[in-house]
Amino acid sequence: MQDVSSLVARAREGRPRAVARLISLVEGASPQLREVMAALAPLTGNAYVVGLTGSPGVGKSTSTSALVTAYRKQGKRVGVLAVDPSSPFSGGALLGDRVRMSEHASDPGVYIRSMATRGHLGGLAWAAPQAIRVLDAAGCDVILVETVGVGQSEVEIASQADTSVVLLAPGMGDGIQAAKAGILEIGDVYVVNKADRDGADATARELNHMLGLGESRAPGDWRPPIVKTVAARQEGVDEVVEALEKHRAWMEEHGVLTTRRLARASREVETIAVTALRERIGDLHGDRRLDALAERIIAGELDPYRAADELVEGLTRG
Repeated sequence: MQDVSSLVARAREGRPRAVARLISLVEGASPQLREVMAALAPLTGNAYVVGLTGSPGVGKSTSTSALVTAYRKQGKRVGVLAVDPSSPFSGGALLGDRVRMSEHASDPGVYIRSMATRGHLGGLAWAAPQAIRVLDAAGCDVILVETVGVGQSEVEIASQADTSVVLLAPGMGDGIQAAKAGILEIGDVYVVNKADRDGADATARELNHMLGLGESRAPGDWRPPIVKTVAARQEGVDEVVEALEKHRAWMEEHGVLTTRRLARASREVETIAVTALRERIGDLHGDRRLDALAERIIAGELDPYRAADELVEGLTRG
């Protein structure tokens, strides 16, 4: 058993091993998870969470690394959660954190962690909300969450981030993909990366046109900017940071940041409650209560919805 209070204290001091251990407890659904979350709760709420999403090949990892460089120049501590596909053999992330962003590996002001999706749909690991909380409590000013490039299920990042950045690249059919995937609804900032390629201007124009279709924004509403970058050469990255800061200021001015964080906390509570309930239902297989309800359904005495209501009522009472 870990000494949670000691781990949290060391994480607050910026010790990477303590942060790593806390996130491992989260990923492993440790019996100490409740104790960890209780200890972290008073220390959170200060980090700015930025989600980066987009189709495979648009340069999410390169853009994330470039943003880390830009924020470090401002003296900010940065945490990165790079969510990777799971290995079918070990269940671990296929890509390593140090392989992705080796230039930041020795920087004590940067903490990078690869997380495996473990089969979870939506581009994010199921433990991502708690891992974000660990990095927040550990004193990160900015947390960058880079999702798996899985196309249409990428929209989940919008529920976990304060600001969502959608990356596209010329010559990849991203305009059509954007329309199909619904990412036009989730982006707060759009980035056309690899802008030194032919077609970058056309991609930006097409995106601008699509953003304007059916637009019904009131005066003062946020209009997502489109920024062109060559992340591999750090070109345009400062403009992305400027757009992010403008969006954060707009959200704070209009109360949107608080609203988003309230919704995020509500979803997290709901997910934990549903997971706990599902586990309790799973434990009922072979239990006489479940069999009795099934017998009443077969006999026509009860419909499945009422049976489910009775089961939930029994579980919540007991």
